[in-house]
Amino acid sequence: MTDPAFDAEALRERAVASLVTARDRTTLLTGCVDGPDLTAQHSPLMSPLVWDLAHIGNQEEQWLLRTVGGQEALRPEIDNMYDAFEHPRAERPKLPLLPPEEARRYASEVRGRALDVLESTAFHGERLTEAGFAFGMVAQHEQQHDETMLITHQLRSGPQVLTAPDPEPVPLFTGPSEVLVPGGPFTMGTSDEPWALDNERPAHRREVAPFRIDTTPVTNAAYQAFIEDGGYDEPRWWAAEGWAHIRRNSVGAPLFWRRDGGQWLRRRFGVTEAVPPDEPVLHVCWYEADAYARWAGRRLPTEAEWEKAARHDPAGGRAARYPWGDAEPGPEHANLGQRHLRPAPAGSYPAGESPLGVRQLIGDVWEWTSSDFLPYPGFRAFPYREYSEVFFGTGHKVLRGGSFAVDAVACRGTFRNWDHPVRRQIFSGFRTARSENI
Repeated sequence: MTDPAFDAEALRERAVASLVTARDRTTLLTGCVDGPDLTAQHSPLMSPLVWDLAHIGNQEEQWLLRTVGGQEALRPEIDNMYDAFEHPRAERPKLPLLPPEEARRYASEVRGRALDVLESTAFHGERLTEAGFAFGMVAQHEQQHDETMLITHQLRSGPQVLTAPDPEPVPLFTGPSEVLVPGGPFTMGTSDEPWALDNERPAHRREVAPFRIDTTPVTNAAYQAFIEDGGYDEPRWWAAEGWAHIRRNSVGAPLFWRRDGGQWLRRRFGVTEAVPPDEPVLHVCWYEADAYARWAGRRLPTEAEWEKAARHDPAGGRAARYPWGDAEPGPEHANLGQRHLRPAPAGSYPAGESPLGVRQLIGDVWEWTSSDFLPYPGFRAFPYREYSEVFFGTGHKVLRGGSFAVDAVACRGTFRNWDHPVRRQIFSGFRTARSENI
C-alpha cells in the first residue's frame, strides 16, 4: 500500500516544479523586451504583454490565495480589468493597466503567498484540491499564457530578442507515408488524470471505423506543392466560408511567408529565413488545412480519430496517457516547452511514436481536426463555466497534440485546444487522413 504522506509530498514537489517552470518562462518572455514593447499591442488579436503578466498573477491570486487559501484579496480593484471576458483583447491597451514593474511585484507577491498556501494544503477531501488540481490548473493557465505571449513575440516587429538551439538534425524520413488505424472501440478522454481539465472528461467509449492517417504532419514542401498547383486560386478545394475568407483577406500562403523570386521566405521571431522544406507547415488556419486535404484527395481526421491514433494500443487494448506510453514527456519523445523555437523536421522523435507507428502527435505543431469543439457525454463544468462550456458549438474547431510552444504540464494525449477556423497566428499545422475501404 502506498504511503499517503509520500504521495502528498510527491504531489507538492510536482506542483512546485510546475509553478516554478511556468514562472521562469514568464520571466523570460517579459524580461527580454523593454517597457514600450511590454505595454504596446503588437496585434489586435493579442493582449499587451504586460496585461498577460498581471492577469497571470490575478488568476493565481483568485484561485490559490482567495479560494484555496481563504485569504483576503490583495488587489480586488483590478479583478475586472484582468477579466478576459469583460475586456476583449483589442480593448485592453486602453485600460489603466499596472505598469511593468508594478505588475512584476504583484505577480511575485502572489507567488510567494501561493507557495505558502501549497505547503499547508491537504490534497484530499475537496474536489478543487484533490491531487493538487488547483495548483496544476494554475500552472497550466500560466503556461497557456506563456504560449500566447510567445505568439505575441512572433507577431511583433523589430529585431530578434529570443533565441534557442535548433532541434537536432535528423535524416530525411523515408518511412511509410500513412498508417492504418484499425476500426473498433477505444477509450476517449479521461476520468483519472489528476490535472486534466473539464473538457477532457469523462472517459467514454468511442467506436471508430478503420482509417489511415499521415505518419507525420504535412510538411512545408508538401504544402508548397499545393500553392504551386494553384490551390489558393481554385474554389473547389475550399469550404464556402474559407473561400470567402481568403479572397477577402488576400491570403495566398501561410502567415509570415513571402515569395522572393523563386524562393519562399518566412519571418520567425525577428529573423527572415528560407522556408525549410522538411519542417511541418506552421501558421495555417483550419480552412487552409481543409483545402489542402481536399486537394490531396484526403480529409482532416476527426478528433476521435486523432486521439485513437495517439493513445490506443491495439496489443493491450488500452488507452495510454501519451503515444509512447504513460511516462512523462522527455526530450527524446517530443518537441515541447519552448526548448526550440521551431518545429523539428518531420519524422523526428522515433521514441515518441505511437504503437501503430504514428510520429510527432505530441509537440511541434498543433494539429487541426475536422471536429467542432463539443462536450463529451457526461461533461460537467469545473471549476468555472468560462474555461470550456461557453466555447462549445460550431464556431470553434478542435486542435490536438500541442506545439513546440506548449509545456508538458499543458499537453497530454487527452488535451483539447480550440480556436476559430480563421486563426493563423497560433502555432498550428495538421496531418491528413482517409477512410479505409472495407
